[in-house]
This record gives sequence, structure tokens and C-alpha cells, in this order.
Amino acid sequence: RAVLRGSDDDAVLRQAIRDAIARKPKGHDFVIDRAGRAPAVARHMSVTGG
Repeated sequence: RAVLRGSDDDAVLRQAIRDAIARKPKGHDFVIDRAGRAPAVARHMSVTGG
């Protein structure tokens, strides 16, 4: 939101989108315990059938 409200220049927004895409991991990230917390349900969605 800060990027949207902070400038009338679309170039700033485009760069923020590019930066976010660059930080995103390629493909699916199935690491459940990334933040050091246990999941609410101890199984992957693929095990559930979804």
C-alpha cells in the first residue's frame, strides 16, 4: 500500500512488483516448518487430496 500511496509514478509500482517477483521462490515451496512453527494440521495438502 505504501508504494501505491507514496507516488504517482507508475515506474515505482512496476519496480516494486519486479522486486517482489525476484524474492519469490521458483516453483512450489512445500517446506511446512519454514518459520519454526508446527503446522495446524501435520500433513501436506497433497496427502489430504488437494
